[in-house]
Amino acid sequence: MTRPAGRTAGPGLGALAVLLASVLWGTTGTAATFAPQVGPLAIGAAAMGLGGLLQALLAGRGIARARAMLRARWRIVLLGGAGVALYPLAFYTSMHLAGVAVGTVVSIGSAPLASALIERLADGRSLSRRWLAGAALGLAGTVLLCAAEAAGAAGAGTGAGAGSARQTVVGVGLGLVAGLTYAVYAWAAHRLITRGVASRAAMGAVFGLGGLMLVPVLLATGAPLVASWTNAGVGLYMALVPMFTGYVLFGFGLSRIPVSTATTLSLLEPAVAAVFAVLVVGEHLPALGWTGIALVIACLGVLTAPSRPARVRAPGAAAPAPPPRTTAPAASAPTPPGTPDW
Repeated sequence: MTRPAGRTAGPGLGALAVLLASVLWGTTGTAATFAPQVGPLAIGAAAMGLGGLLQALLAGRGIARARAMLRARWRIVLLGGAGVALYPLAFYTSMHLAGVAVGTVVSIGSAPLASALIERLADGRSLSRRWLAGAALGLAGTVLLCAAEAAGAAGAGTGAGAGSARQTVVGVGLGLVAGLTYAVYAWAAHRLITRGVASRAAMGAVFGLGGLMLVPVLLATGAPLVASWTNAGVGLYMALVPMFTGYVLFGFGLSRIPVSTATTLSLLEPAVAAVFAVLVVGEHLPALGWTGIALVIACLGVLTAPSRPARVRAPGAAAPAPPPRTTAPAASAPTPPGTPDW
């Protein structure tokens, strides 16, 4: 007799790992406020670059064992590495131009839609009603968070100028780029994992390559990081805790749940960022913002609730008649359309 719970333990642990990673990612905006002299490119390059190189270093043996599979899928590795390199540059610049809340909401809020589109086009994956309901709740919550932040900025008189409006538009555009690149490297890592590459080796290869791409940016912009112990501490925290530890948890989750579900669960990040901004930085969040956080939590509840077990036929009940067979059974399941093995 099989136990239905055993089949959901893996996805449940995967969802929990992604949620924990999202909590860690939600601290980055608050941490960056402790190093105001450090620009967004330097923060992004240090956080993702050093964190990615550390992942590759610790996964060195696994990468060596999987080198044949990684070499055979070098296009996926390269695509994922490019996404890793572009994401922090777009993400932190978006927060710098449009504000922490707006930049985070646009970047993370657009990622589930980008992930769903990538999975649909590349993998032929259909979207479940549960995902659609959860994504609708999560996106509504992030929009309310964004509206609350904009209302607070307008009330404080900080967004009146045309230059500020242009900066916000550019910041929102970069946030959309960040959401797309986030979805791209998450899909690439997930594709490698589902094609037999160990989670640590897949994440180490993708993030290590992205970290190498970020080294020139760090060398060109990272001087303020060593100008004080505070700046250096912020850079090390960003690299070790949200980026390294967070993406180890994220890789664990990607080996157990679809990319679209993982990126939707990461909608917890802007909610956590808003709460930390209130508790640590001292920002004020109106009732509209707390309503948005409640919707994000509802989204997480929809996506992480255990599936309803299949109904068990009562003893003595007649089993439904099988449909008439008109063709011989196939020897093996056909390969789903739209899944090229890059």
